[in-house]
Amino acid sequence: MERLPFGVARIDSILQGGAPPGSTLLLAGESGAGAREFAQTAAAMNVLADVDADLFDLYYGDLPENAETPPDVHYLSFTSDSDEIAREMDFTMANEIVEKVTEAIQFRDFSPEYFQLSPIPREWYMGEASTIEDLGKRQSTDDVLGALGNYLNDHAAGSLVIIDSISDLVGAMGDDVEWSDVTTLLKGVTKASHSWDGLILLLVNSDTLTETEYGQLMDASEGTFEFTWESGGSQRARTMVVKQFRGVLSQLQKENIVQFETEIHEGGFDVSDVRKIR
Repeated sequence: MERLPFGVARIDSILQGGAPPGSTLLLAGESGAGAREFAQTAAAMNVLADVDADLFDLYYGDLPENAETPPDVHYLSFTSDSDEIAREMDFTMANEIVEKVTEAIQFRDFSPEYFQLSPIPREWYMGEASTIEDLGKRQSTDDVLGALGNYLNDHAAGSLVIIDSISDLVGAMGDDVEWSDVTTLLKGVTKASHSWDGLILLLVNSDTLTETEYGQLMDASEGTFEFTWESGGSQRARTMVVKQFRGVLSQLQKENIVQFETEIHEGGFDVSDVRKIR
């Protein structure tokens, strides 16, 4: 079966190429534990394979035989524009990678929809208005969930889509967004993704959720990768556990894999060790 690669070579190899088309995965983690870096590495490597084969070979290697990169990669953010995300990627990945991929990744900044009902000054997220036409467009923006749904309808088919992040929607609750809207969104995306045949990665900071809310988000998604800090002696290590992944988790269980030790380097997110049941 054809797979869509995550862009992390060791994980793709273990999972027989990556994720099955039509997957929706929750990337849930503690602050700084690697979830965002995983998502950004997925975006960068899936684009780099097409725009610079030599760099891709240097930082990733050979794609598994049954893996095929998607034709388009979309990075959606509720609070950051493409320049901000590129700067963030530049902190963890080699500049030569970031320079190559940022023009090819399709960014969508939902700041106008996200902040429109807040007391935040418009200039902070939209810049100075120069014409009456600009002002009219600003007044007619969709609500953030409607705008997100329309974008996915138009672009998600066959693509890698990263949504950064569900935590922002949780933070917006109380205005136009309720908790039931967030869980319904995930359930809807999961259902629709089966016909889109792409890969949807949804970032969430688990520190912002109650245990019940986290469980509901996991239940609404097809899979969950959990990123945590693990302390041992005087050092802290990033770890990743595949909590659930329908149709794929059995492969990890078959190989007795219980946890990935991870690291961040100039090639982005990577696996430094695999823990198995002895």
